Amino acid sequence: MQRIDHPLLSPSLGSHKTLTSFHFGQPGSGRKIVIQASLHAEELPGMLVAHHLRALFEACEAAGQIHGEIVLVPVANPIGLAQRLDHKPMGRFELDTSENFNRHYPDLAAAVESVVITQLGDNAVTNVALVRRAMRDHLQQWTPATELQSLRRTLLLLAHDADFMLDLHCDCEGVLHFYTEEACWPQMHELAHFLGAQAILLAKSSGNRPIDECLSGAWWQLADRLKAKGLDVPLPQACCSTTIELRGELDVSHAWAKQDAKAIADWLRHKGVLACTTPPAVPTALCQATPLAGSESLHAAAPGVVVFAAEPGQTLQVGDLVAEIIDPIANTTQRITAGVAGVFYARIRDRYITAGGELGKIAGATAFRNGELLGA
Repeated sequence: MQRIDHPLLSPSLGSHKTLTSFHFGQPGSGRKIVIQASLHAEELPGMLVAHHLRALFEACEAAGQIHGEIVLVPVANPIGLAQRLDHKPMGRFELDTSENFNRHYPDLAAAVESVVITQLGDNAVTNVALVRRAMRDHLQQWTPATELQSLRRTLLLLAHDADFMLDLHCDCEGVLHFYTEEACWPQMHELAHFLGAQAILLAKSSGNRPIDECLSGAWWQLADRLKAKGLDVPLPQACCSTTIELRGELDVSHAWAKQDAKAIADWLRHKGVLACTTPPAVPTALCQATPLAGSESLHAAAPGVVVFAAEPGQTLQVGDLVAEIIDPIANTTQRITAGVAGVFYARIRDRYITAGGELGKIAGATAFRNGELLGA
């Protein structure tokens, strides 16, 4: 194992933060897998999963069982991890800019198109290597102006040439659910099933460029741009990425983390990255994939105390009661009901809501939304 400490740009005199990555196996000897945790820094289940994965990868490396390269980033956001306000963690948005730590990553397809368009040929492997070099060169030439930009650049330098990238998150309260782009699903479905995902949300592009879609989206977007120019060159989906929501913020336990680490390791064995005598079989799917555009976000029309009637993981029908909003001053009760049929996969942790606030999400099977599909 190799540990690399990456200093971030210092935002103030006398202080600086460092991103740390752990590297297992040998670069260029097989597939490259990047796993990062807690980019939204208050989402801690993935950090504990990374702790257990590190021990597992160390043992595999010592036994010569890693075929390829694995990069593990257990604390993907040291900036947000240090942010607290009135004793509460503030790890989703950078306090200086109010930007979401997992939005606004660069458009890599646009960045490399003009560089590679005249060099791409008939060999898919050569084309992939060419595009990855162009991505690397673009990122190395990027001079970040802020600490946040330096974090984004460092994470992308670690992952731009990955075959698979896993971004470990969690919701406020919820069941394990799985986001990925449609172009990635053929290569990612086994992982969702190994993890036991109870909701799987697919989108061609969810909008606002989170890091996983920055990486995987670059490939299908570049392929689309080339086809639009009449260029018929082989360019496969060379990076497949996913955001994995490891239940809720309070689901931090060794039992869950060991289970999730084992699921990821079994998927790596299934993919041949970790050697084993008999690759594990893919478990039976617990749900069908549904469009992210079919996910209903439930909102409160008025403020009040939240009393949930539905539990995370519950399958709901249209009209089923999800929650009641109690106004003890006006002595009123607002009923929140399901507008689509599907799995109630996530809900808020607070039990007081202001007018217009989001309460939870249901994974519906029929797309009905468009535009930016991810919230802030």
